Amino acid sequence: MRLETFRGPTLSRVADDARRALGSDVMIVRTRSVRTPAGSAIEIVAAAAGEVEAFRRRLDPAPLPPARTAVEAKLGARPFVLALVGPTGAGKTTTTAKLAAHPAAFAGRRVGLLTLDTYRAAAVEQLETFAEVARMPLEVVYGPREVEGAMKRLQRCDVVIVDTPGWSPRQPERNEAWRTLLALCAPDETHLVMPAGIRADVAAALLDAFHEVGPTHLLVTKLDEVPQESGVAELAAGVMLPARWVADGQEIPADLRPAGARLMASLGVNAPAATWAVA
Repeated sequence: MRLETFRGPTLSRVADDARRALGSDVMIVRTRSVRTPAGSAIEIVAAAAGEVEAFRRRLDPAPLPPARTAVEAKLGARPFVLALVGPTGAGKTTTTAKLAAHPAAFAGRRVGLLTLDTYRAAAVEQLETFAEVARMPLEVVYGPREVEGAMKRLQRCDVVIVDTPGWSPRQPERNEAWRTLLALCAPDETHLVMPAGIRADVAAALLDAFHEVGPTHLLVTKLDEVPQESGVAELAAGVMLPARWVADGQEIPADLRPAGARLMASLGVNAPAATWAVA
């Protein structure tokens, strides 16, 4: 989705400029008054309505696969494996707990946890405490030889959520180590977790850094920390991945929402009521 910025002395003139550039079906995303060297001006951010609709369609993820039947589980069909990757401080561990505990995220399915984040003792302790309270199985993996055994012990689960360390640009050997472990887990979906307030250039660099991991979805966190959620849709448009969920607070599991309607609302677009799509 191409978002363009227009400035001028009056709203009507700026809107005319936007229509000439983007077509008569232009949609104004944001309007504000700004100071320029020449004085005050009206600034709008706009996009072609067709591109906004294409953005909405791209946000919609494919439905989650149906839960395994008892027969499939008995025959050894593997659980659905979902991994969270992203920068340090993005909220991956908290989001892991939210996804595992939210009654609608994986409704009625037995969820297990697996963490590769053994670099931070606090991360392991946080998940251990959560798993104990929630009575969920948790596996902690330190090396490649442990992955197969951990996955076998989680075989009774319908869903396995994998937590990973934060990406460290100055420690490439550490990044390579956990990426190797993640590849052995063979996730069905890999969600790139980014905080809503991240700068556009940093988001682009992260997308490039995680290219080898093969992210399949975007998961925006900390929406509660940005004013009026401005810029969140631009972040999603830049990443160009579908999104299932967003997170907007620290409360587990309550602060987890379906993504589509929330991200479209940040564009000022009314969307259908948020629904939890679980097969």
